[in-house]
Amino acid sequence: MFLLLVRHGESTDNVANLYAGSRDAPLTNHGVLQAKRLADHLVFSPASKKFRRITHIFTSNLQRAYKTAEAVADAQAGSTSASAGAPYVADVVQLPELREKDFGSSEGKKFGTKSTAAAHEAAESDVEAPAAMMARVNRFIDVHLHPLFMCHASNDDTILVVAHGIILNYLFRALHTKFPAPATLTETHATWSNTGVLLAKIKAHKSHGGRDTQNEDLTLSQPSNPRNAPESLPPSSKILILDHLKGLKKTRGGVGSAQFDPRQRSMDAFFKPTAKKRKAEAEAERD
Repeated sequence: MFLLLVRHGESTDNVANLYAGSRDAPLTNHGVLQAKRLADHLVFSPASKKFRRITHIFTSNLQRAYKTAEAVADAQAGSTSASAGAPYVADVVQLPELREKDFGSSEGKKFGTKSTAAAHEAAESDVEAPAAMMARVNRFIDVHLHPLFMCHASNDDTILVVAHGIILNYLFRALHTKFPAPATLTETHATWSNTGVLLAKIKAHKSHGGRDTQNEDLTLSQPSNPRNAPESLPPSSKILILDHLKGLKKTRGGVGSAQFDPRQRSMDAFFKPTAKKRKAEAEAERD
């Protein structure tokens, strides 16, 4: 079984350099394009064959995360299952456990300035504590991930988790604690770019008595270049998958950084290929 850990697309608070944990900041126009690129990469690209179909999608209940997750589900709706001949679309499950760190009274304030830094330090008492964040991710693992690992660890199904940069690192560390990786993997921190993807493979192993143990090995691999990438890599920012963002440039004049308005339709929307055509092009590239 495979596990994809993904950060949401660019939000309006990201570009404004604001503390944004519990704030429900929307995606920017550029963030929506990032999410669509991510979705096409995970569903249609040859690299997606590394981890097969996405069967479960879990996301934060903040819109910048669940809108990114929904883009993947929408792409699935445009794909076709080779076995059934019909689209397979995973449910997008929104969970408060996957929300970003709550910055308390610093929420919405600009970071990087002396006055804000001083205020943030003074207000540290109402910022969510590390123990509280770790408790949240452990609850998510125990209630949602672990049962799936136990039932499906031996197959090639994939779980997608879309959340936020800080909470993803807590989740990453908790997974390493509960499902120990090889001794060579000592780093448990990654810097997630918007829509950056980290891939983990869940492997069931046998106990000395021949019975399945209660935990699985967690190993990390990089599917973006499966022919050349080693099977196991240290969990650093270098292994984040960002292939889907190649060639994507932000629209100038403030348009790319503006809040996405679903009522507007860009000119390229009239000419972009359909999901069926994207799939055919991806299959042609693979051949």
